[in-house]
Amino acid sequence: MKICFIGSGAISTAIGNVLSNKPGSRVEMISIEQEVIYSINTYHINHKYFPTIKLNPNLLATNDRNTLRSADLVFFGIPSHIVVKYVIENKQYFHPDTLFVNLAKGFGHGHKTIPQCLQKEVSNPILSLKGPSFAREIINDVPTGLTLAAKNEKYFDFFIDLFANTTIFLDFSTDVIGVELSSILKNIYAIIIGIVDAHYDSPNLRSLVITKAINEMRYILSKFGGKEKTIFNYCGYGDFSLTALNDMSRNRTLGLLIGKGFFTDYISEKVVLEGKIATNIFMEEIAQKKHIKTKNLMMKELYKVFNDEEYDITNFVKRILTVSV
Repeated sequence: MKICFIGSGAISTAIGNVLSNKPGSRVEMISIEQEVIYSINTYHINHKYFPTIKLNPNLLATNDRNTLRSADLVFFGIPSHIVVKYVIENKQYFHPDTLFVNLAKGFGHGHKTIPQCLQKEVSNPILSLKGPSFAREIINDVPTGLTLAAKNEKYFDFFIDLFANTTIFLDFSTDVIGVELSSILKNIYAIIIGIVDAHYDSPNLRSLVITKAINEMRYILSKFGGKEKTIFNYCGYGDFSLTALNDMSRNRTLGLLIGKGFFTDYISEKVVLEGKIATNIFMEEIAQKKHIKTKNLMMKELYKVFNDEEYDITNFVKRILTVSV
C-alpha cells in the first residue's frame, strides 16, 4: 500500500512516521522544502520540525508530484486555506479511487468546510481525521485519540487495520461536517478559556465556562448541519480540552495574551490566529441565519473583543457569565 502526505510539516511527519512502521506500507511526503527532503532522505531526520527525532527509514520525502498517481491514500497536512487550491491545481496527479483524508483544521473557500469544497472538485472519497493531537506527542509514541469521519461506514474497517498496533486510537463518525466544524469551533472556545484563566486562575470558574462552552458548541453544531453527539468524539470534547487547557496551544495562548492586555496589531499579524478567523466567519454566517439566538452566545462576546477597538476586556468574564444557551 502506498501512502502519501501532502506537506512535510509536524503533523504529516508525525503520523507518517507512525504509519511507516506498518509492514508492507510505503509512505512518502510531498514537500516544497528541499532542505527538509534532503534531511529526511539522507539522515532520516526532519531537521526543521523534529531535529532530535530519528525517523523510520521507510518514511521518505519528495518534490515529485507524479508519485501521487499511484497513491492508495493521500493525507492533507498543509494549512487549511491551501488544501482546496492544491487539489484544484494538481487534479491530474490524483487517481479517482485514491482516498483523501483531510488533517487540516479550518474552513475552505466561501465559509464551507474543506470536504464540502473538495466534493465539488473531485470524485474521490473524502474523509476527515481530527482529534486532540499535538504532533510532538505523536512522534514520541504517546497514545493519541483521533476521530475518523466518512459518510460511508465501509471505510472504517480499512482504517481500523491501518492504525492497528500503533499508538493512534480511533473512534468513528459519519457526521463529516460535524467533525470538521468541531475541529474549528474548539479554537474559538480555547481563546475564551485562555481569557478566563488570564483573569482568574480558578478551577471552579474554569469548569463552569468549559461546561458552557461544550453546550454552546453542541448548539452551534446542530444549527450548521452537524450532530450534537459529535461533540463527545475525540474531535469534539477531546480536541477542545487539549486546545483550551494546554499552554502549547496557540489559541489558548492568544486568549491569555488578550486577557492580560497584550493583544496588539503586531501579535495579530505574526501569530496564526485560527480562532480569530473562525470567530469572524461563524458570526458572519450566524448573522444570516434567523433561527440562532445570537445574544446568548459567548462567541458573540469574543467577536466584540476582536472587532470593537474600545472593548473593555476587564468586563469579558462578567459578560459571558450573564448569557446561557
